[in-house]
This record gives sequence, structure tokens and C-alpha cells, in this order.
Amino acid sequence: MGGILGEILHVMAPQGNIQSIFSTHFSPGIDPPLTIDLVLLKLTLGFNVKVNLLSILGMFIGVYLYKHV
Repeated sequence: MGGILGEILHVMAPQGNIQSIFSTHFSPGIDPPLTIDLVLLKLTLGFNVKVNLLSILGMFIGVYLYKHV
């Protein structure tokens, strides 16, 4: 939910500090994907997660609500 809200704020917020804070993200993962060619079988493994400030805040709120409700 936080990631969606972050993307909405990126589009709707006026240019400036607020937009730059909420639109900044980092993407931990494997980029480009790892490819293993075993002649008979070719495996491609990879993942990528886009994390921003509001998605982290949403995770903490979700954990808090889970523990206290």
C-alpha cells in the first residue's frame, strides 16, 4: 500500500523537496538476471524489489497493526 501511495505522490506532488523525498527509491535484487546454461537445461534466476520511504512506513504500520489487533 505504501509503494502505491509513493507512486501516486510522485505523480501528483508539485516539483520540489516533497516530490524528491517520496519518489526516491532503491532496488535491491539481481539485475541483470543470472543465467545458468547446462546444455540440456537453461535456468534464469532473478528478482528486483522497488522500495521507497512510504513502502517502508507501510511495512512498519502493518507489523504494528498485526501485533496489536
